[in-house]
Amino acid sequence: MTTETAAAPVRTIGIAEILKLIPHRYPFLLVDKVDVLEEGKLAVGTKCVTMNEEFFQGHFPGQPIMPGVLIVEALAQTACVMLMAKGGFENKIAFFLGIEEAKFRNAVTPGTVLSLKVEVLKLGGRAGRFQGTALLGEKVACEATMSFVLTDKKA
Repeated sequence: MTTETAAAPVRTIGIAEILKLIPHRYPFLLVDKVDVLEEGKLAVGTKCVTMNEEFFQGHFPGQPIMPGVLIVEALAQTACVMLMAKGGFENKIAFFLGIEEAKFRNAVTPGTVLSLKVEVLKLGGRAGRFQGTALLGEKVACEATMSFVLTDKKA
């Protein structure tokens, strides 16, 4: 990501608001809070990774590692929360169109805090693209470019 993310957040979106903004629920809600750094453009989510996560039961017993696909999903949920919180998307839901250039660099294990940095690269009326980087402190766990489409929610 090219933009410096050490700036103070414009606002913090806690779990109560996250639950209002996106449809994900346990065990698939993968973001605990989102700090918006630049409205509708740049945010950092937080995922506190615990051994209580269901996926650790089978991935992998004796050496628990968060699946890479769930790290990518956590990045997408962070971007979705940031965009939905901006407003104007009240009756919309976001779906993946693509995941490009995903790279996994360090394992995410129980007891760690995952920082989920997302930056919107392009946003149109119905679709968009963003860059995401998941960090364990200063170490990159995962990075990917993702695209999504916004569709109407079913009643």
